[in-house]
Amino acid sequence: MAFAVCGGAQLQCPFGAAPSVFNVLPVNKTVTTLPIANIMDNKPFVNIMPFGMCSSLANPTVASATAAAQGVLTPMPCTPVIPAPWAPGSPTVLIGGQPALNNTSKLTCAYAGVIQIINPGTTNIMVP
Repeated sequence: MAFAVCGGAQLQCPFGAAPSVFNVLPVNKTVTTLPIANIMDNKPFVNIMPFGMCSSLANPTVASATAAAQGVLTPMPCTPVIPAPWAPGSPTVLIGGQPALNNTSKLTCAYAGVIQIINPGTTNIMVP
């Protein structure tokens, strides 16, 4: 059973030190008083907020700081880099002309993290 994701949902990256809050712009307001997300709501610092400190060595700032600390992992501030939309999304429900985002969708960061939805927000709308 999958649920639509709305603004205020909580996200988690395995390399982030803290969860993040998901933002959905009001342009996607539909069915509920809260905006419902679609798979294109993947913009860093607009939809996807930082996850605190990043510990992925694929992140150049973490790799550089770790090298400067003689190999001791040195987390640095998270700056999500998102090269593609959420996947898979809902195949039958469209929001703003794009597949609706559901709580089973994942998002890949260029720095090796797979971002997941840990709480879809206050909507209880089921989507396939």
